[in-house]
Amino acid sequence: METSIHLMLFSLICTTMFVYQCHAACAEVDSDTEAVAGAGFKLGCISCKKRSEVKGYATVEWFFRANGEADFVPIYTYTKETGQTIEHDLFMDRVDWNGSKRSGDIQDASIYLLNVTFNDSGTYQCFFNRILTYENHEYSTTISKVVHLTVVAKATRGTASIVSEVMMYVSIIGLQVWLLIEMIYCYRKISAAGEEALREAAKNQNLPPKC
Repeated sequence: METSIHLMLFSLICTTMFVYQCHAACAEVDSDTEAVAGAGFKLGCISCKKRSEVKGYATVEWFFRANGEADFVPIYTYTKETGQTIEHDLFMDRVDWNGSKRSGDIQDASIYLLNVTFNDSGTYQCFFNRILTYENHEYSTTISKVVHLTVVAKATRGTASIVSEVMMYVSIIGLQVWLLIEMIYCYRKISAAGEEALREAAKNQNLPPKC
């Protein structure tokens, strides 16, 4: 009976490890860089937190530099508590939050542009202002991502888009192979523990009774 409980606990631990790894996964995928005038477009910006076991809180800022301009201007900020704030008239009523929701520790800071115009061509930069909370102190860090956007009259499928799609499928296949290897490893551990328990039970049955 005790051996069966141990086996069940071991199996539960392995299953929990798989679920945790799946939910903790975060892939930093580059944003597309070509938008079609008059359509909508997602400006992707993902920054995976490296220490998933540490509590954190993040706010997001977006900046824009038009082609031919020297300086970036703030266009958008987002926090879980206050939601989105559009900082520039050029983007007023044309930006929606498309990132992490129901979480103070934002990892996906993507935004969605509505009714894209040729004036939206340029360089976008998003900043993750993250605070990690440890037992005795807090650590503040800033991570930035850059997107170079070109607005065209008609959609074309560039090399970068094809490469991103291929990399996505490679990542999915790699994750599936890794999970399969982990499942085989746990199965062998469980099987070995079961065989050892059977040997111990057989040995105990063959022992002479104690006087």
